[in-house]
Amino acid sequence: MTNNRAAMTVGSALADLISRLEKNTDTSGLDAQVLLARVLDRPRSWVMAHPEASLDCEHVSALKDLVIRLQSGNPLPYVLGRWEFFGLEFEVTPEVLIPRPETELLVERAIAWLQAHPDRRHAADIGTGSGCIGIALAANILDLQVMASDISPDAVKMARNNALKHGVDPRMEFLCCDLFPPEAEFDLIVANLPYIPTKTLRKLPIYGREPTLALDGGTDGLDLIRRFLTAAPDRLVPGGLLLMEIEASEGPLAVSLACDTFAEAEIHLHKDLAGRDRILEVQV
Repeated sequence: MTNNRAAMTVGSALADLISRLEKNTDTSGLDAQVLLARVLDRPRSWVMAHPEASLDCEHVSALKDLVIRLQSGNPLPYVLGRWEFFGLEFEVTPEVLIPRPETELLVERAIAWLQAHPDRRHAADIGTGSGCIGIALAANILDLQVMASDISPDAVKMARNNALKHGVDPRMEFLCCDLFPPEAEFDLIVANLPYIPTKTLRKLPIYGREPTLALDGGTDGLDLIRRFLTAAPDRLVPGGLLLMEIEASEGPLAVSLACDTFAEAEIHLHKDLAGRDRILEVQV
C-alpha cells in the first residue's frame, strides 16, 4: 500500500488493490471492493459510491494485512472470515468448505418443495459444513425443524455458531456423526457430500486450501455418496424428498445408484446455470 497513508482515499485504495491482486485472481476488481468493504465495515455499494472518502492509518494497516494473506494463497472468504450464501452471511474458516453459488440451486428446490408441502417440516442436512444449507432452509421456512450433521467436530461448531448468528438455533439440532444419527427419519434430506475424485482433487487449485475431508470423494468421487444412498431409504419417510449435490460428470452414475436403492422412486437430475448436472432429486 502507499506510504502516504493519511492521504489515501477509497478510490486510490481500490486502484492500488486492483493493481496488487490482478496477478493472483481474475476477479481483482470485485475482490478489492470486498476487501475494502470489510475493512471499513461498510456495504460494497457504499465503497463504490464514495471514492473520495478518506482512510485512516488503522484502515490502511488492516487492509495491508488482508492483502498479504490473500497474496499468500489464502482464499478470499477465509481472509474475510465470512461469505454470503443465499442472501445470508456465514462465518467461514479453513475448517469448513466455502459455500458455492451452485449449491443455492439445491436450497431453491428444497424451499419450493417445503412450501408446496406444509405438513412436511422435519429435515436433515447431511454433511452440513458451515451450516449454510440447513440454516438457509430454516431461515426461509419458519416452522422447519432441521437436524444438521457432520463428521467434523470443527464443522459442527461452526454451523452451530452460524445458526446462533441467524437466530434459527432453537429449531436446529447439530450432531457430530458419520452421515445419519441412529434411527432418525425425515421428510426432507439434503446433502452436499465430498464428490471430487481423489486424483482430480490433487490437481485442482483448491487442494490444500480448503478441507480435504469436505472434498475428497474417493477413487471415483462416489465413495461417500454410495454409503449415503444405501442408508437413505430407511431414513426418508414415504412421500419424502431427497436432494443431493453431485459433481457434473457423475450424473448418470448417481442416477444408477439411486435407482438401485430407491426402486419405486421418481428420480431426476437438475442442471446448474452453466448447464451441468448438479442436483440429484429422489421423490419417494
